[in-house]
Amino acid sequence: MSFRSIFEAGELKSELEKSGVKPSFIPYIWKQVIQNPDAQLDQIPSLPSAAYPLLTSKFKTLTSCVHSAMDSSDQLTTKLLIKLQNGALVEAVIMRYDTRLGKYNGKPRPGGMRSTLCVSSQVGCKMGCTFCATGSMGFRSNLTSGEIVEQLVHASRISPIRNVVFMGMGEPLNNYGALVEAIHVMTGPPFHLSPKKITVSTVGIIHAIKKLHIDLPGLNLAVSLHAPVQEIRCQIMPAARAFPLVKLMDTLQEYQKNTQQKIFIEYIMLDGVNDEEQNAHQLGKLLETFQVVVNLIPFNPIGDLSKFSTSNEEKVSSFQKILRGTYGIRTTVRKEMGQDISGACGQLVVNKRSIENTVLLTDIEDLQVR
Repeated sequence: MSFRSIFEAGELKSELEKSGVKPSFIPYIWKQVIQNPDAQLDQIPSLPSAAYPLLTSKFKTLTSCVHSAMDSSDQLTTKLLIKLQNGALVEAVIMRYDTRLGKYNGKPRPGGMRSTLCVSSQVGCKMGCTFCATGSMGFRSNLTSGEIVEQLVHASRISPIRNVVFMGMGEPLNNYGALVEAIHVMTGPPFHLSPKKITVSTVGIIHAIKKLHIDLPGLNLAVSLHAPVQEIRCQIMPAARAFPLVKLMDTLQEYQKNTQQKIFIEYIMLDGVNDEEQNAHQLGKLLETFQVVVNLIPFNPIGDLSKFSTSNEEKVSSFQKILRGTYGIRTTVRKEMGQDISGACGQLVVNKRSIENTVLLTDIEDLQVR
């Protein structure tokens, strides 16, 4: 029998109401499960008697488990291989960063250590981006909202999580309903994550972006642009054919008008493909009417799958200077984390090798201004 995750908010609310139990008990149930890893649903104290048979017959505290965890050599990144109830595997990555090492307006930033969790929204991905390992898997299935939230539960038992980025396996906006429900859970009790600390990354699913500000106000939107013209974008991102650049930019303009928030633009640097000075000027002109932060991402090779090369530091620096100096666009270079455990951007893929190479342990996304 297949059980539902206790973190499946809509299902749990519906079933409780059918049994005459007030949904107001839901945050309390979640808190008990989070605080007590070995908790059984029939052992949660102070619930109405009608709740217990319902919970034990239809729900599980966790429908997934940490199959393995691997730490990077600098101990700043942990990649979790998570096994779902149906046997499928997804990856989530914990990234730790000391905010005091960064600078803003020439001054050290306040704060201290914080952890960001990069979560997956699908098993595989149907977008087929040619520079991304996940795209090589093809699309397998959507995650439920509970399976998305469970990644946060697993990670929180390893490190306190302050930020969540939907930049793992899958295209989040292609699993829109589960994404919205999962984020509502994460921003409510007992998790209490601020929407400002959650970032959803998309290749540009236009119809979903149009309603995102209504369903999830206040969160950060990141767009995987990766090219300043439609022709190059289609070469490296086949799905771009369905979402023409002109229409995407019009949609983003409307989104920004409605939200009054900056948009994060992700741009992977591919040597000889999209990293020339001409490309920088094209990108600057494309974005000069927007309030954006451009995040330049060093390309992470993906073994035999790689047909691209990483742009050298000189090219990246020149690209950044053009965007900043000529167009006044705030531009950062991503601090890459977890390359040695294939946990960096574009490296998340589940195959036989990734399972064999993980080490079973007993027990993103940061924008860095340079």
